[in-house]
Amino acid sequence: MNSCNGSKKTTTPGDFERLQQDHLIKANLGRIKRKILVMSGKGGVGKSSVAAYLALRLSQQGYKVGLLDVDLHGPSIPHLLQLQGGFEMGEGGIVRPNAFSDNLRVASLEMMLGDRDAAVIWRGPLKISAIRQFISDVEWGDLDFLIVDAPPGTGDEPLTVAQTITDAEALIVTTPQEISLADVRKSINFCRQVKLKILGVVENMSGFICPHCGDNVALFGTGGGQRMSAAMEVPFLAEIPIDQKMVELGDAGRLDELIELPDLAINQAYSKLIKAVLG
Repeated sequence: MNSCNGSKKTTTPGDFERLQQDHLIKANLGRIKRKILVMSGKGGVGKSSVAAYLALRLSQQGYKVGLLDVDLHGPSIPHLLQLQGGFEMGEGGIVRPNAFSDNLRVASLEMMLGDRDAAVIWRGPLKISAIRQFISDVEWGDLDFLIVDAPPGTGDEPLTVAQTITDAEALIVTTPQEISLADVRKSINFCRQVKLKILGVVENMSGFICPHCGDNVALFGTGGGQRMSAAMEVPFLAEIPIDQKMVELGDAGRLDELIELPDLAINQAYSKLIKAVLG
C-alpha cells in the first residue's frame, strides 16, 4: 500500500493545457504597459460606453490602445463602434484584434459567438474557460493601454478576468443613485479581496445637460459617487453627464464622431478623466 505522504500529484493533460495557456497569457499581456479593467457593480450604468470612449480618446491622443470586450451576456462594444469585419488571422493560427484605426485595436467575444441576438446560456466553468482562452489567444502586440470592458457584478466572469490579468487597474463605474452605489461598494471590496489595484471611481449619468438652456439637471441626484469614494477611501476621478449626442452616436455605431465636438460638456468631463488616468 502506498503511503499518503509519499504519493505524488498526477499531472493531467488539462493541467498541461492550462500551463500552456498561462504562458500565452503572460507573453501577450507582457507587451502591454497598462491594463485598465472597467467594472461596475451592476448593469445599466454605461460601463461599456465609458470603456469604449476612454479607449477612443486615448487612441486619438496618440497612444497605442487595445479595447477588449469580455462581457459574455451583453457585449456592446461592436455595436458602439459598428465594427466591420472580424479578427485578423496571422501565420500559425495567430489571432489579431480588429484594426479600428491606426492606434486602436478591438476584440470582442461577440466576434467569436456570431449571432448578436442569440442568448448565451452557459454554466460557470464554460464561461471561465471561454474568457481565459479568449485572453490567451488574441495577440495585441505592443500597447500603451489595454482597456477591458468586464462583465458587471462580482461573480465568476469578473473574478476570472481579475485573476487572469493580475496587474490590471480597476476603474469602477457608478451612477449617483444609492442602489448603484451599494453595488459599487461591493465591487470595491471585491477588488480588495482579490488584490486588484483600484484606479478610481467614475460617476456616469451625473446630470443631464439640457440641449435648450445648457443647465445641468440632476436626474439621478448629485454627489453620491464622490461621497461614497471618500467614505471608501478610493480616488474619485470624474463626473460624466448624460449627453443626447453621445446617446445618438452610440446607438448609430458612430461613437468616434463625438471626439469632433470638443466643446460638449461630456468631452470636458472625459478630458478630466483622461488626465486622472494619465496622472
